[in-house]
Parts: sequence; structure tokens; C-alpha cells
Amino acid sequence: MSPPATSAAPARPAKPVKVITGGQRALAVFAGLIMRTWASSLRIVALRMDRELFAEADKPTLFVLWHNRLFIAAEISRRFRPSRPLHALVSASKDGAWLTAFFEAVGLRVVRGSSHRGGREAVSALVQMLRAGHDAGITPDGPRGPIYQFKPGALIVARRAKVRVALVGMAYDHSWRLPSWDRFHLPHPFSTVWLETRLLDEETLAADDAAARIERLLIQMNPDPHPFEGGVIV
Repeated sequence: MSPPATSAAPARPAKPVKVITGGQRALAVFAGLIMRTWASSLRIVALRMDRELFAEADKPTLFVLWHNRLFIAAEISRRFRPSRPLHALVSASKDGAWLTAFFEAVGLRVVRGSSHRGGREAVSALVQMLRAGHDAGITPDGPRGPIYQFKPGALIVARRAKVRVALVGMAYDHSWRLPSWDRFHLPHPFSTVWLETRLLDEETLAADDAAARIERLLIQMNPDPHPFEGGVIV
């Protein structure tokens, strides 16, 4: 779900999309099924406005979330928008091939394309997906950080696709933090996750400082470690 690069670098020949062997794919699928079972055990507490937003299944939406909140993205989509699978951009590299098998096992649809080489093609792929009426998710600080820094690729996709954009916030009552660049959250099985979503207005999307505004909003919506109050259990 990483944002495509936006620099006007000289065009390079497209590299082939990498694939993995049957045995490697089986291993990735097995790991994905474990993750799906794990995520299904979580108690998600959502604000009512979240439920109304997700229930509007006829409107394609670009969901924007930080990279370290990816763990339950597929589970949230499954619970709130079961008829509209979430699409994600995954690198054309060998690592991306592993991630593709893993994402598909947890219920995500995948769009392959490098966020570094051929960034314009990746932007076009996501825009076409959204214009066709599908949901998509993007992590504006992925795939390698810096943490909580909004890169403009997500904003370019949103503006070109002309679809509604929803910021996603999560907080956890108990989670492990991985020693990765983003200190990735792994919520404890059967723990509680607080969910918040916020639709962006057209003024914010069109503003010259839109990236900075959205970055501030996402940081506010993803407290570490304090949870939201109130909400509805789903």
C-alpha cells in the first residue's frame, strides 16, 4: 500500500514482475491464514460515523493509513465492506511477490508495480482501479519511511481519481511493537482496537499545503499509545 514515487526521473525500461515458486507461495498463504485468524479474534470499537462511512458500499474510496497500522486493514474491510475488497499497491520485486501471496490470503486484492521505478505507471494503475469503482488503500509513509511522514504520491492518486478519501486511525489497548523502521503494531490476539475514520473535504485536498495538513490529521488520529473513547463494538 505504499505511495508511488512522484519525482520526474528519466524513464527506465520496465522491469519484469517477479513471482515465487509454488512452495514459497504455499508458505506465504499459510502465514496469511494465520494472520487472518488472528485478526478475526480482535474486538474492534468504532465510532458511529465510521460504520455509516463504511456502509456506503456504492462509493469507491481511497483509504489512507500509516504503514504500522496495516495489520488489520483487510479485517476492517471484511467486516465493514464485505462486498468491496480492498486493493493495495505492491512492488514488482521478489519481496512484492511474497507480499502478494500473503495479502491475497488475508483477503486483499493486489496491484503490482514499483513505487520507485515506473512510479507514474503505479499511479495510473491505482487511479484506474478507483475510477472503475473499487476501493484502494495506501500508506503514505511506506514502504521504508520515514515513519509518519506523508509522501505526496497518495495525494496525487486522490486528486486524479476524484473519489472520496478516508483517513484511518487506530489505537490499541495491547500490542507488540516490532523493531522495524515504523515500529509496526501487532495487536495481541483477542485484544481491543479503536477505529476512527475521517473523510477529507475538497478544500483540504485542493490546498497547497494538503500533504502537511493530512500528515497532522493522521498523527492526531493514530495515538501512540492512548486509545479513543466511546464507540460501538463491531
